[in-house]
Amino acid sequence: MSELLIKAALSYLLGSIVGGLLIGRLAGGVDIRSVGSGNAGATNALRTLGRRIAFFVFLIDVAKGWIATGLLAAATLPGVAPGPPEWRAWAVPVCGLAVMLGHVYPLWYGFRGGKGMATLVGAVLGVSPWLLLPMILTWLVTVMICGFVGLASILASCALAVRLVVTGADVPLKAFGIAAALLVLFTHRSNIARMRAGTESRARRLWLLGRRTGQA
Repeated sequence: MSELLIKAALSYLLGSIVGGLLIGRLAGGVDIRSVGSGNAGATNALRTLGRRIAFFVFLIDVAKGWIATGLLAAATLPGVAPGPPEWRAWAVPVCGLAVMLGHVYPLWYGFRGGKGMATLVGAVLGVSPWLLLPMILTWLVTVMICGFVGLASILASCALAVRLVVTGADVPLKAFGIAAALLVLFTHRSNIARMRAGTESRARRLWLLGRRTGQA
């Protein structure tokens, strides 16, 4: 149990290294939470700071998710006795959720971070790259049809949960998929409110209907 708790704590601290806030400070001292939508993720970085910075923001946020589930979850910690097999089976989902929570509520930045989607992508990549396929397809189709990046992220996380449940993944992975989808849904509650109010912005370059109608 102690091994699992330590790995969860390390994953949370890793998640607290938020790409948007780190790169923003290095690129002129900009707090990305004070511009655009106020979100510390790659989408807001793209809209406010440009593609180059957004790329590095996305890379950092994905990388920490991958490190948590792909490396840290299976690592042998010096001086820490390995837990029993039934607990070690939960290492991947616990590390995955902890790194997402670190991104959303970062210790280093006053517990105000991003929405966790890029970090979820990295965490899933650390589990199995094939699990990304339904997520990517769902995200692309949603954005191309309606242009809402937030909705695309919500549905992509739900696609992961459905994929894990339908294909008969083990209980820890099913729990991870469902919990991650609920967390993404919660962090995108402001997007849902703006969509209901008709004020949510759209991704013009990917939104196919937007190209034909010219709507924003």
